[in-house]
Parts: sequence; structure tokens; C-alpha cells
Amino acid sequence: MTRDQIGQKIKDIRTAKGLTLKEVSEKSNLSISFLSLVERGLTSVAITSLQKIADVLGENLSTFFATPEKYPRRVIRSYEQKIVNMDHSKYIYYSLSGNMPDKVMEPWIVHLLPGQERKEVIPYAHNGEEFGYVLEGILTFFIDNKEYELYPGDSLHIPSTILHNWANFTNMVVKLLYVSTPKIFE
Repeated sequence: MTRDQIGQKIKDIRTAKGLTLKEVSEKSNLSISFLSLVERGLTSVAITSLQKIADVLGENLSTFFATPEKYPRRVIRSYEQKIVNMDHSKYIYYSLSGNMPDKVMEPWIVHLLPGQERKEVIPYAHNGEEFGYVLEGILTFFIDNKEYELYPGDSLHIPSTILHNWANFTNMVVKLLYVSTPKIFE
């Protein structure tokens, strides 16, 4: 968003919540004149100041950088990554893709939490293919009844139709970049 769009978004949210510039000023420790300039798009706002404004308005910082949903998202900023699926005891999936219609592949950052046990790992198969690249930790990957330990910088690329699964048997979080087809979460 441009500074004009950010300013307008701030004003729209502030007025929708029934807040005056004075109230936002008092709660954010930013001057009324500065806030007025920001809302009119006449000055830029530093991220730290924008975070203060977002806090007062009860909004996430990413609100001010969001692209209208009617347009496909081409760029996803690090602060815009959404948690798409989470199992608090095993993993967290962060989506790296936008709302492009008819997308075929899905890229993720996946955090596998520590402490899995072998009895929890049940190989499965499905249509599509998968690619994984280990960023941190030691990933144990099972492919067709074979076990592989993958370290940072290691990767895998498999057809999803063969029996496979992954696990984290360590006491550290495993982080990996993962791309799959077809889409697995809606």
C-alpha cells in the first residue's frame, strides 16, 4: 500500500471504531498533528509508529499492508504468513502462497515440534508430489519403508503416491520449506 492508502486505512478504522485523533494520540504517544498528516497521506510513518497505531486500533500490523482480496496475491511479506494448520503437539504450517485462483502447488514453512515417537508415524500415500528442503534441525523422513535423516540443506522430492511420512525425533524444532501438489488445505 502507498502512504495515501495506509493513511486512509488508519482513518477508516479509527472512525469506524469511534475514536478521535486526540484519543489515538494519547494512547499511542504520537502527536495529533503527526497522526493527521499520516491519515492525509502527507507524511510517511515508521513501522514502530505504525505498530503503536495498530495497537491502539486493535489491529494487526499486516492490516496496513494487505492487498485487496479481489486481486491475486503475488507477493507475501514475512509478516503476512498465515498459520493454516496447526497441531499443537506435532507441527505448524505457515502458508507462503497468496490467493491466486486455480493454483496447483502449495508452498509452506513447516515447523515440526520436538518429541514425536515412532509409534505415532503412520506412512500414507495420496495423489500429487512433494518437495521439502530442511532449513533447521534433523528431519526423519520415511519413504517406502526406508528411513532417512535429513539435515539443514538436504532436500527430498517424491511422488506422493508412494508411502511416506515425516517425524521429528529430536528435542529441537525442525523447520522446512515444503511444496506440495495438489492443495491440501482450503
